[in-house]
Amino acid sequence: LKLFSGELFKGFQHNTIARDLVMKRTLKNGKSLQFIYTGRMSASYHEPGTSILGQENALPVAEKNIQMDDLLVSSAFVYNLDETLAHYELRGEISKKIGYALAERYDRNIFRSITRGARQVSPISATGKIEPGGGQISVGSTEGDSLKADKIIDAFYNAAAMLDEKGVSNQGRVAVLTPRQYYALIQNTGNTAPGLINRDVEGTALQSGKGVVEIAGIKVFKSMNIPFMGKFGTAAAGEYNGGTFVGATIDNQAGTVDGVNNDYGAANAFSKSCGLIFQKEAAGVVEAIGPQVQVTSGDISVIYQGDVILGRLAMGADYLNPACSVELYEGSEGNDAF
Repeated sequence: LKLFSGELFKGFQHNTIARDLVMKRTLKNGKSLQFIYTGRMSASYHEPGTSILGQENALPVAEKNIQMDDLLVSSAFVYNLDETLAHYELRGEISKKIGYALAERYDRNIFRSITRGARQVSPISATGKIEPGGGQISVGSTEGDSLKADKIIDAFYNAAAMLDEKGVSNQGRVAVLTPRQYYALIQNTGNTAPGLINRDVEGTALQSGKGVVEIAGIKVFKSMNIPFMGKFGTAAAGEYNGGTFVGATIDNQAGTVDGVNNDYGAANAFSKSCGLIFQKEAAGVVEAIGPQVQVTSGDISVIYQGDVILGRLAMGADYLNPACSVELYEGSEGNDAF
């Protein structure tokens, strides 16, 4: 069991990036976890003889509850005879692929939550104090611009300025793009893309897509789980047989779907999305059960002449501070809020 747990966790860690890019909390003894927002305060000169009561400059506060979704599982049945006749170790490979499956859903829920936040106004409301909300930035103006390095870089600088103007911290700023967008950027690291930082990095590190490249202080990651033009990771499979999983159409994960207690958006909510730029406080994820593996044994194994290998995970995600989220989109106008 320890071996299978290790394989599953390695598979999960290898395939997820969003877990370390947002606020993560562990949930115990409850179905939801509360986060708070705080707005800005002002300073003024004191007039001699007047009382200082603090009421005219009270800290604006709002609350956010992130619900726990139903238990997320991925499983497979291993028939004893198949395992005996196989020329390879089967259970470890299954455990690893279960980890991939859990990580895929984990990342997709978080990225959809950040996208939702980019379309929201601030939840903080106080008299005379309107806090900044999310932002949307167009990548170019025509079809196909979302895959052009110069257009992407322009959008990055626009997003960085937008975050600066909102007072969002420079620490923890990241971007997540599709592989094709990322490779379009790094092909120009030493030539026509002067906006790229760490241009001296070459080889595996540069191509890993794990935050080595920076633009305007924003670390760039790549993922196939990012919403992109109504699909995950890529708008089209290209000139190859992509199968079922490459360019998969985004599914419906609105709050009305069984098992979903947060709102991750309907299938048609991401038709123009082509990337995310955000800071760590853009979204939160709560975990009640981290990635775990369970295997049947004893009488069950005897009766069915095999074992069920099951990976499970209990999590929920939602946006936190909309001001920390920027959605990139292709076209003349962005997607509607949901």
